Amino acid sequence: MFNKPALHSFHIPVMGVAYTIDSPLRVAEYGISSVISLVDDLLMEKMRELYSKKFELPFSPISSSDIDARAKRITSYLNMVDSIVKAKIEELLNKKSKVDLRRFSDLLPNTSTIKLELNRVIENKTNSTKEFWNKLKESLTSGLIDVNIMTKVDKENYHNGEKLSDEYNDAHAALRGFAQSSLKSSIVLSAGMNPKLYGYIESFDDFYPNANFELKKKVILKVSDFRSALIQGKFLAKKGIWISEYRIESGLNCGGHAFASDGLLLGPILQEFADNREMLISSNFEMYIKALADKGKNVPSTPPELKISVQGGVGTHEEHQMLLDKYKVDSVGWGSPFLLVKEATCVDDGTRKRLADAREEDLYLSNISPLGVMFNNLRGSSKELERDMLIAKGKPGSYCPKRFLALNKEYSERGECTASISFIKKKVDELKAKNLPQEEFDKEYKKITEKSCLCIGLVTSAFIEHGIDGGKDYNGITICPGPNTAYFTKEVSLKEMVRHIYGTNNVIERTDRPHMFIKELTLYVSYLKDKVAESAAELSTKEAKFFNTFKENLLKGIEYYKSFFTEATAEGKQSLDRLFNIEKEVDRIC
Repeated sequence: MFNKPALHSFHIPVMGVAYTIDSPLRVAEYGISSVISLVDDLLMEKMRELYSKKFELPFSPISSSDIDARAKRITSYLNMVDSIVKAKIEELLNKKSKVDLRRFSDLLPNTSTIKLELNRVIENKTNSTKEFWNKLKESLTSGLIDVNIMTKVDKENYHNGEKLSDEYNDAHAALRGFAQSSLKSSIVLSAGMNPKLYGYIESFDDFYPNANFELKKKVILKVSDFRSALIQGKFLAKKGIWISEYRIESGLNCGGHAFASDGLLLGPILQEFADNREMLISSNFEMYIKALADKGKNVPSTPPELKISVQGGVGTHEEHQMLLDKYKVDSVGWGSPFLLVKEATCVDDGTRKRLADAREEDLYLSNISPLGVMFNNLRGSSKELERDMLIAKGKPGSYCPKRFLALNKEYSERGECTASISFIKKKVDELKAKNLPQEEFDKEYKKITEKSCLCIGLVTSAFIEHGIDGGKDYNGITICPGPNTAYFTKEVSLKEMVRHIYGTNNVIERTDRPHMFIKELTLYVSYLKDKVAESAAELSTKEAKFFNTFKENLLKGIEYYKSFFTEATAEGKQSLDRLFNIEKEVDRIC
């Protein structure tokens, strides 16, 4: 009857620090996979306490005085989430409530075999035999509880004034927390390569094949181009670590931190992965099995599964299906639209309303991140207003109680956050000593003071939603939606959003939304124009090379899209007309 189908063709990516912190507890029971950020173990401890009370589970706090508190908190939280989700699935199967089964079934795509069989039982068109329930139990899997680490957010830590070894670094401890958990899922590695962290993966048996050649813990690599995937995949394969999934993300048409590629566009990148998927598997597998043999591990005779997924800017069923059909991706990430789904993400009501009201001009690339990477921001957020008020008072900067982003060692070996009061004060004092002309001073002063505390800003909304008292520091909200949010203009239910993805419902009321590929292209053109405007009149050799490469990649991407949209529908014809206009605009740049 059932052949263990993948229940859904979409996933909910990690969003911010807290916006998907408890998403598995909201949606995993319906087979929907989501990703938890492992940045903030203090938040996880608060959430573990909250949900332990809700589900009447034992709770013992993990003291900060424990040298391994970070890893232990992460493990404990993930174990709790895992056990609650398993209990929910078990309850669904044991209870056999037609109301609950209908809710589950309603969220499945119409093509699902499970849905068809469930509906026959629910509508009394067939008997719910013992055989039926046994097969359903075998086939029904919860959504994956995946986790995310920004690999370079790997602050060194100290205990009693002594610097600890690398394994206690933030990202290392987070990896250990996941590796020692009961989860059978994946860790998403994002934001670039960290050789030390990648090497640390070798320490944990769950990342190696068991006697049945299964991987209990898998690695997903978030990438923005094929070359990066090839390099990092080989690096890990040589250590006996298999990349089970390459998660391609648009460089600019995404939420959170934006890692703009050199003008490489999503369509051509996806095509390269589709064309070279088998090569990616075979080249990695040869190195992988050699490394396993050298380590005395179980060596499979055939390559483990390798999936390709994509996220960033998708907004319609047609786009979703195109990514599945044309590029053969295994899953499509739907991020920012789910910020408007109360049942799926951890967002307070006020912020969700502001997101629904946001338009294109309210969603912008900012320089507020202490990491020095462009960051998608919502204009007029309470954290932004708080920052501007402090600047106006002549008291720029934030307190830094958590120190997760205290990575700058310009003034201290222990590191400082570039949004902190202490760091900004030192930089401003240095700036004043230069006696610059006022216009130049103002420009540099803005660069220094526009940084904002993300550790607090990205968590406050979750505290408000759950009624958690975080103290006086938690009074400003930062949220990082992608540009696609402008076209989703109302709060919707989980059922409405899922049906939108699968094409049986439409939650987009605007009629002027461009195709996701066109939207990303316009974002890249604007990005290039801004970079050219910021540059000096006389370009350096390095700048000239960067701009020429960027422009060349954009023009190649446009040629690819001309072919793509020529084969498409009437809507594609409109996109084709826009392409020719954009091409002319790119030709005029630099």
